[in-house]
Amino acid sequence: MASRKATPSSPEASRRMQRVRQKNTSAESALRRELHARGLRYRIHVPLLTKPRRVADVVFRAARIAVFVDGCFWHGCPLHATWPKQNAEFWRAKILANRARDSDTTERLRADGWKVMRVWAHESLKRAASRIAKAVENRKTKAYP
Repeated sequence: MASRKATPSSPEASRRMQRVRQKNTSAESALRRELHARGLRYRIHVPLLTKPRRVADVVFRAARIAVFVDGCFWHGCPLHATWPKQNAEFWRAKILANRARDSDTTERLRADGWKVMRVWAHESLKRAASRIAKAVENRKTKAYP
């Protein structure tokens, strides 16, 4: 299937979509603050796979844990995703492609020995941080290449 560029539904919609952050979103920043407050140290925006390039939002290298903070719209959250009415075919294909890419990334990293953790932007960041901290602690004693 050949990709084609969709025509923006309006100049305003085009400007709005161009302003959407890909890095350092409010949910991602808040999660990082919570992890740091718990004494956890990590790297951010680390490329873990190449060809195609895949970048994790938060990485604990020694524990081989990759954390991805997924926005509800862009990643098709089952609780909050809504399908846009304008350019509906384009957006549905885009969001489904994002989901497929997320699944592929998770599978490839797991096959390479990584624990992949996904956090929805709507999740309680304290609970997500607790879940991540527990995973880091559980993996601390194990040796990873």
